[in-house]
Amino acid sequence: MFLLAPLAASLILTGIHAYLGVHVVERGVIFVDLALAQIAALGAIVALIIGLDPHGAGAYWISLGFTFFGAFIFSMVKSKRGHIPQEAFIGIAYAVASAAAILAMSKATGETEHLKDMLVGNILAVSWKEVGKTAGLYGVIGIFHYVFRRRFLLISMNPKKAEAEGISVRLWDFLFYASFGFVVTSSVAIAGVLLVFCYLIVPSVGAMLFTDRIGPRLAIGWTMGTLVSALGVVLSVKMDTPTGATIVCTFGGVLVLMFLIHLLIYHKRGGSSQTLHGAGDRAYEAENR
Repeated sequence: MFLLAPLAASLILTGIHAYLGVHVVERGVIFVDLALAQIAALGAIVALIIGLDPHGAGAYWISLGFTFFGAFIFSMVKSKRGHIPQEAFIGIAYAVASAAAILAMSKATGETEHLKDMLVGNILAVSWKEVGKTAGLYGVIGIFHYVFRRRFLLISMNPKKAEAEGISVRLWDFLFYASFGFVVTSSVAIAGVLLVFCYLIVPSVGAMLFTDRIGPRLAIGWTMGTLVSALGVVLSVKMDTPTGATIVCTFGGVLVLMFLIHLLIYHKRGGSSQTLHGAGDRAYEAENR
């Protein structure tokens, strides 16, 4: 019975992250999750330094404020000429936030264990109260993305078309990254940075091996995330290993298996390139949603 809450948390994380992962992969900002997570961690360290409870509401809102600042920066630094990849700015932000976190931790050496717990996470220790709060927050964000799904998908897949339609790309980029920040700030506290990154990227990449259409990709991603989460939690209990690391390794193993199946199916048909290079079709689908 004690596994029910962690499994429920895993399903919630799978639901929101597999969807956001579609956008992240299409935008080519693969490490935005790690960067925002590190910025959120820096905010948590600042909260510790000023004497706030690391698990309290004050620390959460400070961490979220830092994340919103990162979201604002990422939405503004996209180069119109495209000569500087946005991923470069994201990498710089991650490096600076990591260095600043190290400097700040040197001033709060007695509290670093709390920061370690937040970054590494322990999904087995999640409570039903945390599960309920997280589900409510992600439900609101999910509804927001569903209502404005056409704009978000069009900007992710065909930003030039979005600009031609008069959509403020920078405004909607900020709204995307801000909603992403809500998710990251909450998810990292439960599952840790590495596991959250896997929930974000691996299901989307695994689904892209078999289809370019948004609906099937979400279905495959959600199914994969659900099954891998359950398998990883069970394996961690059976082998007495850290849950987060076990699920991450399980994600990696299942992705390798999916890739081998992809090679077996599509190379026999000679259609692998068609599957992996369908950007035009995806953009058209996004425009007509």
